Amino acid sequence: MDKGGSSHEALNGLCSQFARIVGGSPSVINGVCFIQRFRNIPVTILGRRSRSPLVLPTFFSFESIDRQGRALNLGETVILQREINPFISALRKQGILVTALHNHWLFENLRLFYIHFESVENPLVFARKAARALRVLRM
Repeated sequence: MDKGGSSHEALNGLCSQFARIVGGSPSVINGVCFIQRFRNIPVTILGRRSRSPLVLPTFFSFESIDRQGRALNLGETVILQREINPFISALRKQGILVTALHNHWLFENLRLFYIHFESVENPLVFARKAARALRVLRM
């Protein structure tokens, strides 16, 4: 098999391992490992129940792996207001940078926020850290 094919297989395998650790579904898009899972939060927007992946996501990606096996690791999750401080603390204790906290929607009930986090390290190390931090959330 050519070198490109074998590195593609290696990325797929690494992506699948990451997904197992965080309990998500993997895909590789344009050389980027993308993991998705969704929270089960009873939420309405404009009075209508929503289960949209735009509303209830937990997403991860990694890319740009260097020779030491370190990658750019990114994460985002929907989060309830009462979960914000415990989750940020759990991420920071493990050396993961919290880069954004914001809302997406208006007129939603329960009140939802979205948090973004990142690191440069081995993607499986990041996955284990993220999985530990996710334990503080009501999934």
